[in-house]
Formats: sequence, C-alpha cells, structure tokens
Amino acid sequence: MLGSGALLGLVLAAGAVDGAFQAHALIFTTACILAVFMLVKAVYDARERGETEPSGYNDAVVRAGVVATTFWGIVGFLVGVVIAFQLAFPALNFDLPWTNFGRLRPVHTSAVIFAFGGNALIATSFHVVQRTCRTRLAGHWAPWFVFWDYQIFLVMAASGYLLGVTQGKEYAEPEWYVDLWLTLVWVVYLFVFLATIWRRHEPHIYVANWFYIAFIVTIAMLHIVNNLEIPVSWTGAKSYSLFAGVQDALTQWWYGHNAVGFFLTAGFLGMMYYFVPKRAERPVYSYRLSIIHFWSLIFLYIWAGPHHLHYTALPDWAQTLGMTFSIMLWMPSWGGMINGLMTLSGAWDKLRTDPVLRMMITSVAFYGMSTFEGPLMSVKAVNALSHYTDWTVGHVHSGALGWVGYISFGALYHLVPVLWRCERLYSIRLVGWHFWIASIGIVLYITAMWVSGIMQGLMWRAYDALGFLEYSFAETVAAMHPFYVIRALGGILYLAGALLMAYNLWRTVRGEVHEERPMISVAPIRAAA
Repeated sequence: MLGSGALLGLVLAAGAVDGAFQAHALIFTTACILAVFMLVKAVYDARERGETEPSGYNDAVVRAGVVATTFWGIVGFLVGVVIAFQLAFPALNFDLPWTNFGRLRPVHTSAVIFAFGGNALIATSFHVVQRTCRTRLAGHWAPWFVFWDYQIFLVMAASGYLLGVTQGKEYAEPEWYVDLWLTLVWVVYLFVFLATIWRRHEPHIYVANWFYIAFIVTIAMLHIVNNLEIPVSWTGAKSYSLFAGVQDALTQWWYGHNAVGFFLTAGFLGMMYYFVPKRAERPVYSYRLSIIHFWSLIFLYIWAGPHHLHYTALPDWAQTLGMTFSIMLWMPSWGGMINGLMTLSGAWDKLRTDPVLRMMITSVAFYGMSTFEGPLMSVKAVNALSHYTDWTVGHVHSGALGWVGYISFGALYHLVPVLWRCERLYSIRLVGWHFWIASIGIVLYITAMWVSGIMQGLMWRAYDALGFLEYSFAETVAAMHPFYVIRALGGILYLAGALLMAYNLWRTVRGEVHEERPMISVAPIRAAA
C-alpha cells in the first residue's frame, strides 16, 4: 500500500496544476518512500536478531508520541507568541504572505489542538489501554501507521495553511485530500484501540478507556460530516462544501463545539482518570460518579453547539436549545471536577512535595472554571456582551492552557521516567519552576483578555446622546493595545515553561539525575524538637 501510495503521489504531482496540491503530493511521496525503506529495514533487522513475536507492552510507539507531543507543543506555543505580537504590533506582519497573521493563526490553533493535543491523546491512550487491559497494543505495524501517518497529516495541514489553501471555515479545515488521509488514519486508530480492549486480560474496562473511546468515535463522526466536500478537480486543492448558509454555520459549530467537547474534554478526561489516581496513589474517589459523569457528558455535549450562533439567522428555538443544554452541562462537568479533586482525599499533603501532581490538580481546577464560564457565556444576555470579543479568547485559553496544557504536561512528566525506565525526573525543582512560570503566564493572558473583552463589548454598544455609536471600530482596536501586549508577555512565560519541560525531559531520557537539596531545610527544626 505504501509503494502504491508513493507511485500515486508522483503521478498526481506531475499532473497537478495547483502549486499547493503539487507540494503536498511531493510530501506524501517522500513520506511513502521513507516508510517503505524503514519497513524493509525493520523486517530485516528483526530477522537478523531472530525475533518472531514481540512480547510485553509496546512502549516504543508511546515514547515516539511523547517526543512528538513535546515538539509540536513548543511549535504551537511559539507560533502563538508570534501572532500575539503581530496583533499588538501590526508592523510585524511582514510582506511575505506565509508569515502574516491570517496564515499563521490556523497554524497555531491546529498545532496546539491537533498536533500537541492530538499526539498527547494518541500517546497516552496507547499507554493507558495497555496498562488497564494488561495486554500488548493490538497490531504489529498498525500503531506505527497511526503515529507516523498522523504526523504526515499535521505537516500537510500546516503547510497548506502557510500556502494559503484551506476550506475557509472557522476552524480553518485543511484541504479535501488531507481530510481523506486523516479519515483513514483515524479509522486505523479506532481499530487498534478497540482490538486491544477486545484481547484484554482484565475483565473490567476501566473508565478512562470509555472516555478515550467516546473521543475517538465522536471525532470521526464530526470530522466526516463537517468536511463533506466536492473537489473542483482531482489535481487541485479547491473544493466546495455540501452545506451552505445557515446550514453550513450550524454544521460548523456542531463540529466546532463538539471538537472542544470530545477532543479537548472527553479525551483529556480519560487522561485525568488514569494519571491523577496513578500519581496520587489513590483510587478514583467515586467510580459510580465517573459513570454518571461519562454518560451525562456525552449525551448533553452534542447538543450545545448552537449557542455559538445567538442573534444570527439560526431559528430562535435552536439557539435556545443550545443554551439550555450548555447550562445543563454544568452538572456533569463539575461532577468530573469533583471526582478528580476528591481523589486526593487523604493525600493532599502530596501537593507540597510533588509539583507534577500539583500541575494535574490545577488542571482539574481550570477544567471546573472553564466549564462554569462556558455555560455562563452561552446565556443570551451574557452572550450579547461577550460574543466576538476577547472575552471568548480568554475563556478558550483558560481551558486550553490551564486544563489541556497542564494535564498533558503532568502526563508527560509522569510517563518519561516510566517509559525510559529512569529512577525519577532529572529535576523536580524545574517542574516547580515550570508550574509557577506557566501559571503566571496564564493569569496574565486570561485576565488581560477578560478586561479587554468586556471593554470591547461595552465600547461597541455605547451610544451618544443623539443615538449614534460613541466609538469607531478603530478606536476600540486602539484601546486593546496594552492588553494585547500583556497577552503576548503571558504567552512568552507559557512558552518558557514548555522549554523548561523539554530540557528536563531530555536530561531525564539521558538518564541524568540532578542532586537537589530541599528548598527549606528541616534539620534545625528536628534538632530543636
């Protein structure tokens, strides 16, 4: 299949009239040729070593996922800092078309959500399903197909954004052929995960696996429906959506909000339900509550998308339906937060000595805060002020940086010593520095966006005595400048924390351990006692 894929890529590249399509065909061809070479080499090396059937857990693909997660995280955070400064200082939008805000912004969102978050989910799901099912990951080459071909998808999507070819939707979907490729990868991912559960040696299916399954299945459904496109030609990137007008808007936000609900929530809740109890060395606070949390969350979340379309051409009953289900989401969301926090019952003292666990628990707190703020912003009266403003940006990033980022960082810190069989992390103190630097960055970011967003909303709806708008749009943009600078500084701090993490993990993989003294010596206290 890989050889035929390389041949097909060469044929399409030769006949393509679209520059972006031609570039992607060459990328795909190169990847297929490299894959064939590595596959032949792996088979030959295995025969030379006399290996037949692999045994034990497949940790190699999880290790690759950890490396990819760290790499893409730094890329996504770096591009985010660049575009934050471009908003604060428009002169940084240079004449080169592939460096302007319009093209870098979807690179940032996709790199953080689908590259950093997606690799974190794939890697942790492969790790968790093996440990909780007490069996090796299903398939010899299939997990590697999922990993490497997902990286190909990310490269083609990012390069497409820079070349200026997308479907032009809110979430800047990549080209139709890139979507088809992701569909194939995702189906294999689902089969690998389900086959591993099928062959399990543990009769019980742990709750984390239920959240991972919901994430994989629902994202497949969302991706296929939202990206139904008719290509203009088989040798070009341009395509037309099957939906139009308000139907397209509703489909887009059915996809967009449930991508948040199942990619950025359900999947990472699977991560929380495994790594928080594992790190705290305590069982989940309430297994019954986790079951209620799961079923109520996946039922309610799927209906909440219309709250993004208040005061639009969408029928009023659909807007009200989205708002109602969004408010109802308070209950399952906070049930999950309470379950995560109360898992530390009897182990709260670990927060003083284990910054990795502190990062995980802080992520659960951010999850609770974001899932309170989101339903609040879905209420029509609040949405009239908040929508289209920076308040929404602050809300999104409190969830992305605090919830998704921190639980992913905590999982990486926990996984690296396990996967590389190290005694412990290179430096626990550096984890503490990472936590505080990134936390200050998050606080600067979201508070600046909260203030600027409310200011925007109030300025846009301010009228003078004659009934005319009091401020021009340019004046509202100028008023945002100091807050955009603060946002950019917060992004720098968050990026600095990620770089500290990458350094710490790299030294850990090398087997190094930094000798650290406690920040406060207890010897004088003991002597006095």
